[in-house]
Amino acid sequence: MITRIELTNYLHDLLGCDSFNDYAPNGLQVEGMPEIGIICTAVTASAKVIDEAAKMNASALLVHHGYFWRGESPVITGMKYQRIVRLLQHKMNLFAYHLPLDCHLNFGNNACLGKLLGLQSITQHTAGNTPNLLWAGSLPTAMTAEALNEWLTKQLHRKPQHIAGNDRLIKRIAWCSGSAQDFITKAHELDVDAYLSGEISERTYYEAKELGIHYFACGHHATERLGIRALGGHLSQHFGLPHHFIDSDNPV
Repeated sequence: MITRIELTNYLHDLLGCDSFNDYAPNGLQVEGMPEIGIICTAVTASAKVIDEAAKMNASALLVHHGYFWRGESPVITGMKYQRIVRLLQHKMNLFAYHLPLDCHLNFGNNACLGKLLGLQSITQHTAGNTPNLLWAGSLPTAMTAEALNEWLTKQLHRKPQHIAGNDRLIKRIAWCSGSAQDFITKAHELDVDAYLSGEISERTYYEAKELGIHYFACGHHATERLGIRALGGHLSQHFGLPHHFIDSDNPV
């Protein structure tokens, strides 16, 4: 076992939390038992995830999407109450890491996506005033848009929504996990053939067409399940703790 304080401090330093101006607090969000023996990870701290973690006797739940987002109501009622009361009933610690888990060079969502796709000559770039949030790299071999769409479907277990921006082969791509469709203009400045992210907006269609860049909306959940799972695996190895990743059938 390790203590809650030990895990809090280790993750704070490992993920460089002080470097981010984020939309929600990074780190321990809901305090539970002081000693941690079993860790569960998930993309989002939904009620179902909390219940699944409780069945596994988890003393810590680590997620990418936690609570207390900037601009949301501060009151603990309704759905938020139901989630938090579950955590308190099971004395389960909730840790959440948003931007730190997108940007980390080893365990971040974008780093893991690059590894999963076998991308080469990878570089990191600032987007939205956040360093290392936008990534770029090259495919091992040039592909048609159709072939890349099939490859992404196979690797992410979800068929992306593809907006064709040109009819050229795709060699160099940029990507940013989650809801980062509005970085498409920044991606275009990196001289890439395609841009990958999680979601798509109505305006993204026109931007892809007018910029002449392929856009692949690969799923918010699908592009952000990688980092938290990798982080849990690292903690399990580093501290010798059991780790369970709880997935979801979220199609978005």
